Formats: sequence, structure tokens, C-alpha cells
Amino acid sequence: MERELAGQLQGFIYNPLFLSALASWFISQMLKTVICLITHSVTSTRQFLELFFWRTGGMPSSHSALVSSVTTAIAFKNGIASDLFVFSCCFTLIVVRDAMGVRRSSGQQAKALNDLGTKISERTKIQFKPVKEIQGHKPVEVFAGLLLGFFIGVAFSTL
Repeated sequence: MERELAGQLQGFIYNPLFLSALASWFISQMLKTVICLITHSVTSTRQFLELFFWRTGGMPSSHSALVSSVTTAIAFKNGIASDLFVFSCCFTLIVVRDAMGVRRSSGQQAKALNDLGTKISERTKIQFKPVKEIQGHKPVEVFAGLLLGFFIGVAFSTL
């Protein structure tokens, strides 16, 4: 029983789908962090760690990279006619649409609300607590993530 569980765990860890997902997320977050370091938009160690491990938005989209790499790896492993590949394509479309559409729109709305709340607070002296601004992605950031994920998926499936 223990050997079987250990074998399954080892199979999971060395699965090309898992490895491509992990690598695409890690590489995209690393690239995003390096870009922010170059543009001097990171001013503290806390911001650096938050950006590397958690923050959304920016170039490239780690969400898009992750789902693209998994979809690509599934295409290589199961074929493009498989049910799993079709499901993965649909899942990828949902994630990409959410990254560019819903999260981007809600982030822009939150920013407008915070700007308005701050102006009203300054005029009325009533305390305003800003809402969290969630960053979505511009189309170019999503496209870069999709390309990055595709190439990582190909690499883990063919090497």
C-alpha cells in the first residue's frame, strides 16, 4: 500500500502536465518580478515577495501561461481529439476571458471607486476605506502568457 502510494506520488511529481504547469507559473512570475524590478516599481522586500508569489496582473499573465502549458501538454499526451484536450481548451478560454475581461473590469471599477471615495473623503472629512483593486491583464500580457505556456508545454512534452 505504501509503495503504491509512493509510486503514485512519484508519477504525479514527474508528470509532464504537472511539471509544465509548475514551470510556467514559476517562470511567468519570475519574469513579471524581473520586469517590475527593472522598471523600479518594487520598493520593498515585502512587495518583491508578494509580487513573486501572489500578485496578479502584469506581464506576462501567469494564469494564461499555466493553462496554456497544461493544454499543450495534454495535446501531446492525449491528442487533440481527446475529451480531456477539449475540456482543457474550454477551461483555457474561461481563464483567459476572466483575466482580460472580468478581473480587468472589476479592477478598473475598484480604482474609480477608490478615487471617488478619496475625493469625497477629502471634501467631507468622512473616513473612506478603499476597496481592494484586483489587477487584470491587457491583451498583450495574456498573449505573452499564452505563448510562454505553449513553449513550456512543448518543452516538457518533448524533452
